[in-house]
Amino acid sequence: MADSISMKKLVTRLLLVVVAMFVFGFALVPIYDVMCKAFGINGKTAGQYEGEQTVDTSRQVRVQFLSTNTADMPWDFYPKGAELTANPGAVNEMIFVAHNPTDRPMSAQAVPSIAPSTAAAYFHKTECFCFTQQVLQPGERIEMPVRFIVDRDMPKDVKHLTLSYTLFDITARHPPVAVNTGG
Repeated sequence: MADSISMKKLVTRLLLVVVAMFVFGFALVPIYDVMCKAFGINGKTAGQYEGEQTVDTSRQVRVQFLSTNTADMPWDFYPKGAELTANPGAVNEMIFVAHNPTDRPMSAQAVPSIAPSTAAAYFHKTECFCFTQQVLQPGERIEMPVRFIVDRDMPKDVKHLTLSYTLFDITARHPPVAVNTGG
């Protein structure tokens, strides 16, 4: 009888741990957002640009582009240029290149970050490969544009931004479909 009671207690505790882990999993995203905002790290870009469509030619902002891969991502991934000079309010574009050198189809997702984080709210992407998952066949190479506007309301003391992307291999979670090349 005592074994039955202790077994019920153990099962109850284990179920509580599972429920707590499930709740914690859902709470991670809001916790992450709060921590990033509190510590000024991993700045996310702002949403749709709704400001004036006029260009401030009296100001220039240097925008630097960086790319990294996670340890398990074998793709080549890089911007075509290291930086560009942008006038606030103007539409700008940078091309990023991705190449799958493997012998299998793969899926990837790019996650952006802006530094300094105080400027992230003033950086508006109008088109970005990071909005969708990328699927590349073996040996395939693509060019992916990112179009953006630096907001005219960005603080005047910000003269340099860094837009960086980290490329993640998501093939296991989102398997791509192999394309039959005939033959």
